[in-house]
Amino acid sequence: MKKLILILIKLYKKFLSPINFGTRICKYNPSCSDYTYEAVEKYGVIKGLLKGLYRIIRCNPFSKGGYDPVS
Repeated sequence: MKKLILILIKLYKKFLSPINFGTRICKYNPSCSDYTYEAVEKYGVIKGLLKGLYRIIRCNPFSKGGYDPVS
């Protein structure tokens, strides 16, 4: 299951991410997809995806962004 999720994230980064929905630039470093990929590798599927989802929720017009490593 973990390998499948990591492959899906890679496919997203390769095919959908370059479309650049709007001209929005990611305010976080690493990007949300990179963050989720690292979280799934480090914590497993469930906790990694939850951490990735929480990161996406935090990405809003009121957040400052910046460097936010997987912890």
